[in-house]
Amino acid sequence: MKTIHTVSMMLLTIIVLNSCTPKMTFVTSAIVPAATGSVNIKKDKNKNYVIDVNVQNLAEPKNLSPAKNTYLVWMESSENSAKKLGQLMPNGKALKASLKATAINEPKTVYITAEDNADVQNPDGQVILTTKR
Repeated sequence: MKTIHTVSMMLLTIIVLNSCTPKMTFVTSAIVPAATGSVNIKKDKNKNYVIDVNVQNLAEPKNLSPAKNTYLVWMESSENSAKKLGQLMPNGKALKASLKATAINEPKTVYITAEDNADVQNPDGQVILTTKR
């Protein structure tokens, strides 16, 4: 009886933790097929959404065809159109990049575009990676 109670409590804890931290995974890209990554989302004490983006094997933007200067991370929520979260620059042997951003609306989709300029206000370049839930 004690074992059943312990197992039940562990399962409940896992379910609660998973529901508090939604995770999105990037879909494999035809443009950069080796690139992988995920997005973790959780609410902070101010009820904002903390968005943690992590990618690996993301080719340097200058190696794309056509060559670009930077990668930008965008989100879409049910309340608005695309919102720029920030810039990614892959580095190291594993070509890793990460970004932590905060938003007041819950992201429904997060995606990465290759851009000529980090100052663009709307996504203009090719979508490199996108998430699915």
